[in-house]
Amino acid sequence: MAAEQVLPNVQWFPGHMTKARKIITENLKLVDVVIELLDARIPYSSANPMLQEIIAGKPKVVALNKSDLADPAITKKWVAYFRSKGIQAVAVDATQGKGTKQLVKITEELARSKTEKLVSKGAKARSARVMILGIPNVGKSSLINRLAGSNKAKTADKPGVTRAKQWIRLADSLELLDTPGILWPKFEDMNAGLKLAFTGAINDEAVDRELITGVFLDTMIKLYPERIKERYKITDELPETSGELLELIGKKRGCLVKGGVVDLEKAQRIVLTDFRSGKLGTVSLDTPPDIEETENSQEKN
Repeated sequence: MAAEQVLPNVQWFPGHMTKARKIITENLKLVDVVIELLDARIPYSSANPMLQEIIAGKPKVVALNKSDLADPAITKKWVAYFRSKGIQAVAVDATQGKGTKQLVKITEELARSKTEKLVSKGAKARSARVMILGIPNVGKSSLINRLAGSNKAKTADKPGVTRAKQWIRLADSLELLDTPGILWPKFEDMNAGLKLAFTGAINDEAVDRELITGVFLDTMIKLYPERIKERYKITDELPETSGELLELIGKKRGCLVKGGVVDLEKAQRIVLTDFRSGKLGTVSLDTPPDIEETENSQEKN
């Protein structure tokens, strides 16, 4: 099945990508460190495929946002995976503020080496600067607002910097660019596209919700069957197919129309909403071996 069949109405045209890349490249000139924001439930699928090329070796820290919705054991594996690659990573919940102090501390440490190097070469001492990059709907604005706190009201245009660039002081020697960089998702990867649709990073109106719900339930049957049984009070073995499971969930949740027929659209909305809101428990759909297997297969091709 081709990606365009799964995500028929989702497109980033080459012109959009070029424009996004140009804006980010211009802003990158102003900062010392990049925070790459990923969805902790799908760190691989929510990454931009060209980020490393775009940031051109600039120091980076990974923020695994929505960690409150992700399987904590797998999130720990992701943090260890990134560190094994020489990349600092922090589990973050931008809504509640969990992990944000650690994120600021690590960012400040990464930036300090850059600013001290500039001073050693004769440049004037200044605060380090950072920007947040990520694909749409991974929580960039929420993280900026959480990091900014009361400081957001005190921002002002910095002299000597392009007008309309707003900077928020996060620490004594660290400032955040109040404009997130919007990157395009890796739609060419069908599995990544599906997981983006599961989480709602892609609008439901742009996808085949029946297909998406079916694949999601198949995934949950494989990875987290007990979460499904617990949420929908299913005491027997789960049905073998996602279609049968959706029918059962619809009956359990009273999604019935005239004649006792299950309203499948309503049942689909319930399942996806339960997952996205955390009512199915903490769930992770990408694990570090997934990315290693993908990288290995790409190298062979």
